[in-house]
Amino acid sequence: MFPALETELKQEALPDPYEDFMYHHLQYYGYFKAQRGSLPNSATHQHVWKKNPRYLVSGSFGEREDVIPDPLQKEKLLWPTCLSSAVHRQLDAVSRDSLMLGSPLKSRQLLHDEFGEVNPCLREPRDLFAAFSSSGLLQAPRWPIECEVIKENLHHIEWVPPQPEYFYQPTGNEKLPEIVGEDKGTVVYQLDSVPTEGSYFTSSRVGGKRGIIRELAVTLQGPEDNTLLFESRFESGNLQKAVRVDTYEYELTLRTDLYTNKHTQWFYFRVQNTRKDATYRFTIVNLLKPKSLYTIGMKPLMYSQLDASTHNIGWRREGNEIRYYKNNRDNGQQLFYCLTWTIQFPHDQDTCFFAHFYPYTYTDLQCYLLSVVNNPVQSQFCKLRTLCRSLAGNTVYLLTITNPARTPQEAAAKKAVVLSARVHPGESNGSWIMKGFLDFILSNSPDAQLLRDIFVFKVVPMLNPDGVIVGNYRCSLAGRDLNRHYKTILKESFPCIWYTRNMIKRLLEEREVLLYCDFHGHSRKNNIFLYGCGSSNRKHWLHERVFPLMLSKNAPDKFSFHSCNFKVQKCKEGTGRVVMWRMGILNSYTMESTFGGSTLGNKRDTHFTTEDLKSLGYHVCDTLLDFCDPDRTKFMQCLAELKELLQQEIRKKFNELGQDMDLEGSWSDISLSDIESSTSGSDSSLSDGLPLHLLNIAHEVNQKKKMYKKKKKKPLQTRKQRNEQYQKNNLMRELKLTEDVPLRGRDKGTSLGPSKMASLILTKNTERMQTEKPGFTVSCSPKRSANPSQEPVPDRKPNWSRNRYPATKRSRATMTVYPSLHIYTYP
Repeated sequence: MFPALETELKQEALPDPYEDFMYHHLQYYGYFKAQRGSLPNSATHQHVWKKNPRYLVSGSFGEREDVIPDPLQKEKLLWPTCLSSAVHRQLDAVSRDSLMLGSPLKSRQLLHDEFGEVNPCLREPRDLFAAFSSSGLLQAPRWPIECEVIKENLHHIEWVPPQPEYFYQPTGNEKLPEIVGEDKGTVVYQLDSVPTEGSYFTSSRVGGKRGIIRELAVTLQGPEDNTLLFESRFESGNLQKAVRVDTYEYELTLRTDLYTNKHTQWFYFRVQNTRKDATYRFTIVNLLKPKSLYTIGMKPLMYSQLDASTHNIGWRREGNEIRYYKNNRDNGQQLFYCLTWTIQFPHDQDTCFFAHFYPYTYTDLQCYLLSVVNNPVQSQFCKLRTLCRSLAGNTVYLLTITNPARTPQEAAAKKAVVLSARVHPGESNGSWIMKGFLDFILSNSPDAQLLRDIFVFKVVPMLNPDGVIVGNYRCSLAGRDLNRHYKTILKESFPCIWYTRNMIKRLLEEREVLLYCDFHGHSRKNNIFLYGCGSSNRKHWLHERVFPLMLSKNAPDKFSFHSCNFKVQKCKEGTGRVVMWRMGILNSYTMESTFGGSTLGNKRDTHFTTEDLKSLGYHVCDTLLDFCDPDRTKFMQCLAELKELLQQEIRKKFNELGQDMDLEGSWSDISLSDIESSTSGSDSSLSDGLPLHLLNIAHEVNQKKKMYKKKKKKPLQTRKQRNEQYQKNNLMRELKLTEDVPLRGRDKGTSLGPSKMASLILTKNTERMQTEKPGFTVSCSPKRSANPSQEPVPDRKPNWSRNRYPATKRSRATMTVYPSLHIYTYP
């Protein structure tokens, strides 16, 4: 196909890394096949070049930075991972094919046996379109170019506490520290290169901001200096500033979502240089929500690296004297709230982390997906693809999970289930539920195999990778809440949402989508619950509530059906669940999992662990089997129970209103939206609107439109309006001509009334017309004359030009050139 290129490669004497790469690339994808011996020392040089740390080939495709020169090997922009035996066998097969003699045009997509015979079967095109390459390299996260990123790879172990972690019980004696700020304190950590409100995302790169990474923490004066060293410039980290206000007391300011001035909730930062016997106090001073789970016993999370390395202890709930209260410092613009807690570190000179919830980063997801790809069993029924690229160029992954069907009819009969998570990057609970779901559905459990037999699962495990990477709480790099833009047509501004909706739209054309569920986190309510969409179709009345009720029965100590809501509000029209419901998915839900814990059953008043959240992923699978059981007994029992619960709720509402109602007959006709409370309360709607870069353009366009409207007069639309405007202008002209006459009349002590004024205008204008055209007399036939003595000449008609008076019609009486005198006739 490329004989000139092949000849040139054969004649090349000196090995060149670029030429060798292109040769290998074209040969690998089947454009031509040549003998390896035709290139002197090419195989040896290629082996050396691939091992050279200066050139690292990314696992992503379609990027301009696939070949990354890396003069600083310690930066570790890409991480090599261990290859499975299956991948090694695949690489060996590729090497064997490359050494075989054959035609230059031999296809790389046909399978070969060990004797070189062609097997008439196309190879699975994973190496062409899969998210990870066979080299086992992960795609390094891409950051906005304004963000500084430290060159450290953080990893936390998973650990389940042996004992339940109970809520904090307030004593009433908790201290409310007064916020003093920088005036009386010392800034020990502050981010400077952070995009602020008014700016917008422009470009990204691996590793973030170019140049030397500065040391933002203070310099210790000696071994006795007990100042804490703060850091948050790592993946998913969030801390803007730390001010030391006392020896062991610090005021912390969180960073808002990039390119906004809102959404301070998620925090995740590191402290070093700890002291074991001291009691430290941390106070976050710029939280925005007036209500929080911290007011009802939720504790922050802490992680000790020494405990992790020596005792295999991971994240745990810690903190005393926890209070959530209103900030006493008013900046006149926004009302802030404070979270304060005390802590005693377990070791001296330890490195510890604090977080709002268990972190789950983009790198954590990639490592998990790579293990699935390299698993020879799971990769048979789980296909990993790239759904799209985010604004920053990070991959949004799509998993398709189903067992191969025996016949085309069996494949077409399968229904679909769509699951997604992390549209809000700070709600990491969604990722842990998703991980539990994937662990089960990819297992060899008989229930998992049955689910793969009857369903096609489409899974988007991380919808907003950019926000997760930079440590946002709610927004993407467009500065907007993606869960308010599922109706968007702006593919370039909201690619993750646009491609997800488009994928589901195409899926609906192929098969029925039984269920859609988007995993979220909730910061004000405990337990786990669902938001759904109530249907007004009498055929499916209450059917959307069956799945949540079944889930509450399968997980009674975690899931609360009474916290579920099925009201569709106008402010939630752009959310995933409402848009998918309007597209035709009856069972469309948002799953809300608390940042705190449970108030139900055996887990009452205890915090959720990652194991609790992962177990809910299993319960989703178990409930799906109950929901689709051919024996409809469970379904009908739940439906009858729902009707009884609804009757009780209606009676309760009418009792509160002091009214009596007979519910035996028409109770089912009552609108359910009148009974349920609102699901609003989040500040997500504040992030609605155009993306920031388009908002500036729209503002400029509106300003230009306003200026254009001021300059340009509004055009007359109808013939009547043009005629009236002409008459009005003509009257003003005649008034100027007769201006001196009434003035002289007033000088003599007389006044001209409206009728005399009109007569004077007519006489004056008639004389002028006769002067201009001798022998020409103008007649006037007004609708109503103010002076009965003045009659128009009946024998003469004005010879008006059509072009001059386009408003006149032939069928009507000829209009005078002067305005109608009814202006003066009606006082």
